[in-house]
Amino acid sequence: MVGAKLQGSAAERAESESEIFRCDKGWEMRAFQLTRCAQCHNLDASEGNKIGPNLHGLFGRKTGQVEGFSYTDANKQKGITWKEETLFEYLENPKKYIPGTKMAFGGLKKGKDRNDLITYLREETK
Repeated sequence: MVGAKLQGSAAERAESESEIFRCDKGWEMRAFQLTRCAQCHNLDASEGNKIGPNLHGLFGRKTGQVEGFSYTDANKQKGITWKEETLFEYLENPKKYIPGTKMAFGGLKKGKDRNDLITYLREETK
């Protein structure tokens, strides 16, 4: 099923693509790439910041704390610690969770997609 040519309406294709990636072993990694996270963020400690801060060590870190990254005052002042629960809420709608953030990503509306991404980030940002 992976890599199958998709047919039908845009909605059917989107649903089919979603099912394909969930069935594939590497789904969480592709979730990071497909949601465009990788365009703005690095995960490895040896890599620097991009448009967004490096996510290495994300879990347990407070908002606005990555050395060398220029955060908005909103991010610095949010004062929460990143953990599964805070990321779950944030990733649904970043601009609603932190009004004034410069993060351009619109969010992941489906809870399963957020959970998969958080699972991946939990492992890859240690």
